[in-house]
This record gives sequence, structure tokens and C-alpha cells, in this order.
Amino acid sequence: MPTTSPPAPPPKRPRAPRARARTAVAREGAREAAGEAGFTGQLLIAMPTMGDPRFAQSVIYICAHTDEGAMGIVVNRPLASPSFSDLLTQLGVDPVPPARSIRLCQGGPVDHARGFVLHTADWTGDGSLRVDAQTALTASLDILKAIAAGGGPAQGMLALGYAGWGPGQLEAEFAQNAWLSVSADPALLFDDEHDTKWRRAFAKLHVDPLLLSPSAGRA
Repeated sequence: MPTTSPPAPPPKRPRAPRARARTAVAREGAREAAGEAGFTGQLLIAMPTMGDPRFAQSVIYICAHTDEGAMGIVVNRPLASPSFSDLLTQLGVDPVPPARSIRLCQGGPVDHARGFVLHTADWTGDGSLRVDAQTALTASLDILKAIAAGGGPAQGMLALGYAGWGPGQLEAEFAQNAWLSVSADPALLFDDEHDTKWRRAFAKLHVDPLLLSPSAGRA
């Protein structure tokens, strides 16, 4: 975990003027729906029609969303290895075995060598990003040391990698019906029922994803 703040989304290739205009319209519409803060602090739910297999049935917590792009953590892709103890050993963090552990997840397809702890905001340290009043993101070793010693935040998960979008990209994907958004809650973020999170997230919108038409919104 060599960084102490979320990375900037990777740069995107320049778009032609007409494509930029379409993206601006999509961005304005998506921002109006999401509010002034964009989708920061919201959960993205992949639609059943999601064409990117890396995000099929994914639930992503958006940690930052500005005009420069967006960054989020996938919360329903658990990792069987390494274990939390193995990771502490690799990083030279004591004690091992730890006094308490948190689960590991594949946070997204970008930069799997970087680690981020998504956690409740009852604990913060140097470099922590306060996403909202309840949730924070920390990329320093201090939080791992605190957890290993039996302290740290009440709830958390360690993500390897992240999901990133360039300027206007997330808004354009919303306009293409790739995602829905819903308010986050601690259970969807931090519990271990990974296999049901996608459907539970849809349930917050009173929607059964298995009943959605593959051609929804494309008439």
C-alpha cells in the first residue's frame, strides 16, 4: 500500500468534437440525476446487460466523482488469497497472526498492486479520504497496523485494485444504461454475503434484475 490517497483515473484518448458534445450532454443529465456531488458515496449496480465481463453483476462503491473522473471499489469480489495474515507478512506488519482480520476483495481492474481499505469513518488517519459522514478510504499502512493490533475502524474491507473512469466516461455509461445507482448501507459494503449483494442492491430499488429486459432503454 505505497500510496496515501486515491489515484487519479487514467487519462483517456481525446474524443472528436461531436463525441465530446454527446458526452457533455450525458454528463449533464447524469449529474442532474445524481446531485451536485455526482455519484460520490453511492453504489453502482451493473445492469444485467453489462457487456464488460470484468464488471458483470458487480456492485461498486464510488469514493470520488468529479469533472476529472471517478474512482470506486468493487465490494462483491472476494479474494481467496492472499489471506490477511499473509498480506501482513508480505508488508512486514506485526503482529502475525493479527488480533483481528478484515476480508480482502478484488477492488477493480486497475492497478492490482495497490491496496485500499474501505472502512467506517469512526477511525481515520493521515491520508484518509472521508467519502461521507459514515465512510472513509485509507491507503496507508497505519490502518493495517491498527487493525492487526486489534483496533482500527469498526468495519472495513481491504481492496486490491480499483475501478476508474476518465472525464465524462461514467456519465456516458449511465446514458447507455450500463449502471443504476442506489444509496449505500453498511451491510452491502461490509458483510460477507457476497453472492447476494448484487440482487440485494437491486432490491433497494424494488427491482428484480432477472426480470429486466435485455433491451431496456434502447428503443
